[in-house]
Amino acid sequence: MTSKRGSDALSGAGRAVSAVARPEALPSDYPELLERLKREIGAARTRAALAVNTELIGLYWRIGREILTRQEQEGWGSKVIERLSRDLRQEFPEMRGLSVRNLYYMRRFAASWPDSQIVQQPVAQLPWGHSVVLIDKLDIATERDWYARHAVEDGWSRKLLEHHIATCRHEREGRAITNFAETLPTPESDLVAQIVHEDYNLEFLGITEDVHERGIERSLVAEIERFMIELGAGFAFVGRQVPLDVEGEEFFIDMLFFHIPLNRYVVIELKLGKFRPQYAGQINFYVNVVDDQLRSEHHDSTIGLVLCASRNKTVARYALQGINRPVGVARFTAAAPTLVEKVPEELHDQLPELDRISAGVQRIVERHAEEVAQAEADLP
Repeated sequence: MTSKRGSDALSGAGRAVSAVARPEALPSDYPELLERLKREIGAARTRAALAVNTELIGLYWRIGREILTRQEQEGWGSKVIERLSRDLRQEFPEMRGLSVRNLYYMRRFAASWPDSQIVQQPVAQLPWGHSVVLIDKLDIATERDWYARHAVEDGWSRKLLEHHIATCRHEREGRAITNFAETLPTPESDLVAQIVHEDYNLEFLGITEDVHERGIERSLVAEIERFMIELGAGFAFVGRQVPLDVEGEEFFIDMLFFHIPLNRYVVIELKLGKFRPQYAGQINFYVNVVDDQLRSEHHDSTIGLVLCASRNKTVARYALQGINRPVGVARFTAAAPTLVEKVPEELHDQLPELDRISAGVQRIVERHAEEVAQAEADLP
């Protein structure tokens, strides 16, 4: 028989177990509070990381300025910089970035951006690896500043920065032949013009000469990530061969995108050959239909872009005149130029035959076979 005291003890234990099993009810607005705090913590961590990076960039600039000044005034040589690197690393063994090579980069960094207010410039918001790429790849200050600003605004990774420099994006962006100035108000037309380029580099597709337009579309969809990189920041892919029904007649847009920052659809028509005046009418038609059937009230006006393998600028300008929708014409390069295409025509007959080049390369490989094998063996 269980005593009353034992019964009370069991009852209390049961209540305790029950209390543990049933968690306290959460406030109804708890999920919203949690999400808001997570966003605030994430934002604070991002600001802290940016602040640390800016401070590091400022430090590197000051070190580089000291080295540059001492070299100019006291004739510092490589031995002094090597000693400085060794002493700094001994004093701060946990700190990376104090190698001789990096000290020289700091010197070049200070020379490339001589303004003492370096922390107020876009380059100060980039990781150090980005700055090294800018220093290594670009000799002109205005070009370095252009790529630094776009890398910050569009969040380019270091590899993406290298890609855009290699394909000379600064020479292509915002230079397509368009009628934006005539069809859009001034501030808007300037912004829209920046998202279309004079040339688009599609060499990554590896397209052969006998490919057709649908083949390019399929290749672009298969490589959509790289194509989006080439288009630029802010584009969202909607689809290819997007159907439009106009009073029972069906038409298909080659590729349809939406530009999120500019809040508008972008229609792209692909043409393998040279630009023809009738293409302007076709892209204008598609833009009109998209504006009428797909565009919502809160969207801005749709723009169209004809992407051709080649185009006559004067023909393109005449074709766009009088069209009241914002459309443009740009050019794409789908295959890397051959050696013959890069050499002036008058020197073509002086080029060696391909089999002679191959034979020469083979002789070089054979001559250095041992060094190549040793280098491969030394790889990690």
